[in-house]
Formats: sequence, structure tokens, C-alpha cells
Amino acid sequence: MSDHGHDHGSGHAQRHEHGSGSHGAHSHGVSAGTDRRWLAIALTLITAFMAVEVVVGVLAGSLALISDAAHMLTDAASIVLSLIAMRLAARPARGGFTYGLKRAEILSAQANGLTLLLLGAWLAYESVRRLIDPPAVEGGLMLVTALVGIAVNVAATWCISQANRSSLNVEGAYQHILNDLFAFVGTAVAALVIVLTGFSRADPIATLMVVALMAKAASGLLRESGRIFLEAAPADVDPDALGDRLVALPAVVEVHDLHVWQITSGQAALSAHVLVESAGDCHAVRRDLEELLRDDYGITHTTLQVDHASEQVFQVALPGDRKLLDDPGHCEDAHGPVHRDAPHAH
Repeated sequence: MSDHGHDHGSGHAQRHEHGSGSHGAHSHGVSAGTDRRWLAIALTLITAFMAVEVVVGVLAGSLALISDAAHMLTDAASIVLSLIAMRLAARPARGGFTYGLKRAEILSAQANGLTLLLLGAWLAYESVRRLIDPPAVEGGLMLVTALVGIAVNVAATWCISQANRSSLNVEGAYQHILNDLFAFVGTAVAALVIVLTGFSRADPIATLMVVALMAKAASGLLRESGRIFLEAAPADVDPDALGDRLVALPAVVEVHDLHVWQITSGQAALSAHVLVESAGDCHAVRRDLEELLRDDYGITHTTLQVDHASEQVFQVALPGDRKLLDDPGHCEDAHGPVHRDAPHAH
């Protein structure tokens, strides 16, 4: 151990020397300038048409049109919220916000999911009420407006699809607009049925179909944003399998305190305490670990504490045996499974 200048008795100094903060050449978040432009164009289209639709919906007596207008209002709000979140996320880290305000985008995504869910609940209530007591609906006016709405929403959906949808924030705005497009398609079909048959209940039936789509989109946004807030591992990463891969590298004896989480959408982070053979090169092991994480998992924001293991760690122990914890380089309370290059409990 003297070859590396380690002294396990000087815990803080030794750990500081072997700790690593690897950030690599990677981009955090989205390409905000381009995305803001596309979102602004979509916002302009939606706001202009929404004002027209409110008037026409009242004149036609159509719940589907009024609900579409209300949905477009939440679309506009979601885009405004996304634009604000992008600006906040682009601010550099400072003060107590050591990650910056990148999770403002996740707050925006969660707000988008909640508004979709609440709006869907209101529309479901109104639809059931109109199924029981259907009012008169002007099908022709409803049909023309719905067809124009489809064209506007196709353009708005295309604009947002040009932005970086790997951002949960942008995806939230996209889901709002996409659901609005489906709503207009349903409204157009319902209007055609009313024009041809006079069956006015087609209006609330079409609305209920859209409500189901809104609930599906909302649940997805809330689930993904909730995972990030709870600091769960990325959906495509199995921490146990990842720990087993890390401990399988040459000279690695044990990996514990392994944490994998997302700072924001598309930006994962990892920290771990790694014990290597007493004659192993801690710095070389750290580089190998970082390379594996970067190349195979796309994780470039890593903090690895790499220490030499004492001879006691090499002794055979049953899963859960804590007798080895008198090793000064070992954590007394490992947070999570302990990975060793041997059969072990997960």
C-alpha cells in the first residue's frame, strides 16, 4: 500500500486521494436554444386557435369542442411551464443548489401529468352528465372546427417533435399536444356522426375516449417524474446486475454503497465504495470502472471511493456475516447489497 501513498489509519485523507468525480464530455439536459424556438412556435399556433375554438364551442353547444379548448389551454400552460423550466435548468449550479435547477424540468413534467389527470377527471364527469341528458349540438360547425383543429395540432405536434423528447419536460408538453390531436380526431368523428344521424351522444362518447388516452399519458409522466424525485435507478439499469459487473473486474474484491439515480431526465449519476486487492492499482481500477460505466451504461457522472481491502475481506464469510466490518476501509452500515466476486445475496 505504501507504493500508492495510502494509510488506512488516515481515513479521510486516504479516501480523498482515491475518490473520483468523473463528469466527462457530456451534455446535461436538452439543447435549450433550439427546443425553446420549436416550443414557442407551437405555443403561438395553439393560443391563436384556442381563442377561436372557445367562441365556436359555445355557439355550437359542443362539450367536445369546449373540452378541446380547455385542453388547449393546458397545452399552452404546459409549454409556458416547459419554457420557464428550460431557462431555470440552464442556470449554472451555485449556492445550495449544487446540481443547479435541472430538476425544474421534472417539476414541469409532473405538473403536466397532474393537469392531464385533473382535466381528464372533469371531462369524464361532464361526459357522463351529457350521456344522461344530451343537449342539442350543432354538428356542422363542430365538424369544421374540429378539422381545422386537427391541422393546427398536427403542426404543433410536429414542432414539438423536433425538440429533444429525451427530456421529460419536453415529453410532457408533447403528450399534452398529442392528446389534443387525438381529441380533435375524436371530435371530428363525433361531429360527422351527429351530422349524418343526429345522434348527439356521440359528442360525450368521443370525449370519454380521449379521457382514457389522457389518463394513460398522465400516469406515464407521473410515474417517470416520481422515479426521479424518489432517486430510483434509471428504468434501464438493474443496480444488482451493475454491481455484479463492477465486482467482476480484475483486482476488485468488493463493491458496496452502490447508488444509481437520475439528476434529471437523460442524466444519470452513480456513487460507490470499491475495495481492491492489497496489491492492486486503485487508480487503474477506477479508470476501468469509469470506462465500463461510460461505454456500457452511458453513466459519466460518477463518484467512486476506491480503497485497498485488508486481508480480512478475503476470508470466507456467509451472506450477511458482518464480522469483516472491523476492516477500516469497510463501511459499518453498507447502504444496500454488498457485491463480492463470489456467490452473495442480493
